[in-house]
Amino acid sequence: MIISKYDKPTHIRFDWAIKKLLRSKANFGILEGFLSELLHEDIKIMEILESEGNKETKDDKFNRVDILVKDSREQLIIIEIQNTRELDYFFKILYNASKATSEHMKEGASYSKVKKVITVSVVYFDLGQGQDYVYYGDTKFDGIHYKDRLELSAAQKQLFQRESVSKIFPEHYILKVNMFNDIARDSLDEWIYFLKNSEIKDEFKARGLAEAREKLRTINLSKNELRAYQRHLEDLHMAASLEEQFRFEQAQAREKGVEEGREEGREEGRKENTIGTAMKMLKKGFDIETIIEITGLKRSEIDKLGEIPH
Repeated sequence: MIISKYDKPTHIRFDWAIKKLLRSKANFGILEGFLSELLHEDIKIMEILESEGNKETKDDKFNRVDILVKDSREQLIIIEIQNTRELDYFFKILYNASKATSEHMKEGASYSKVKKVITVSVVYFDLGQGQDYVYYGDTKFDGIHYKDRLELSAAQKQLFQRESVSKIFPEHYILKVNMFNDIARDSLDEWIYFLKNSEIKDEFKARGLAEAREKLRTINLSKNELRAYQRHLEDLHMAASLEEQFRFEQAQAREKGVEEGREEGREEGRKENTIGTAMKMLKKGFDIETIIEITGLKRSEIDKLGEIPH
């Protein structure tokens, strides 16, 4: 068994579990506990929905995990786990929410039948600028002149079964796991501790964690599952190492450019190191989308590298 900063010896990483184990109805209680603690309401999962956006493909290695849940209130909840840095990730959140909204609207139905969408993004990189580790976003309409807030009428509240305008629109939760300081002050913190460390302490009482403590032990994995899990950890190691190396080489290139006093020197050094990193990733079998995210190269540039004899 591989032991690293990505894994503790007793429990499976949540990103792998959500992709392989938590789609089973027998394990819904774990996801229900996590969502209940995060959303501060009693979540009951009715089914896991599949779409072209979250099906596994042969190129799917480790980068993101999508799961689309429908709960007892007919809400659609998207859970995405992102391990590697992605500069346009905010746009992905917007796209995922918009896609779920449109895909689950019946043709010919009134707009009041639009499903409520909630996105939950668990990210293992420093997304944007901010010191907190849990962020919440919704949509509100504030008056420009009178500074009042646009609210639903009494009739609309009764018809739509919503208390405010913001509850009609998608809501977004972002958990910046690596920003957490490992001090669990409440039940949600206990979950975030598990998300970050793959460890469930004996004293943790948050909903879903007791079940996760038993069902997500590595010793419960079959031999094939354990091999697949080990490959997942190796992929995470490799991605982290390559990204670290890439950023180090980029810094070296900038220093080289400064020393030479020429912008073209800086650019040439950056390009040389970027191409070198991309070629290493190709040799290791990384998919094209991951190489694009880490290096910033265009798909056409990477395709050309694949044609070069190694």
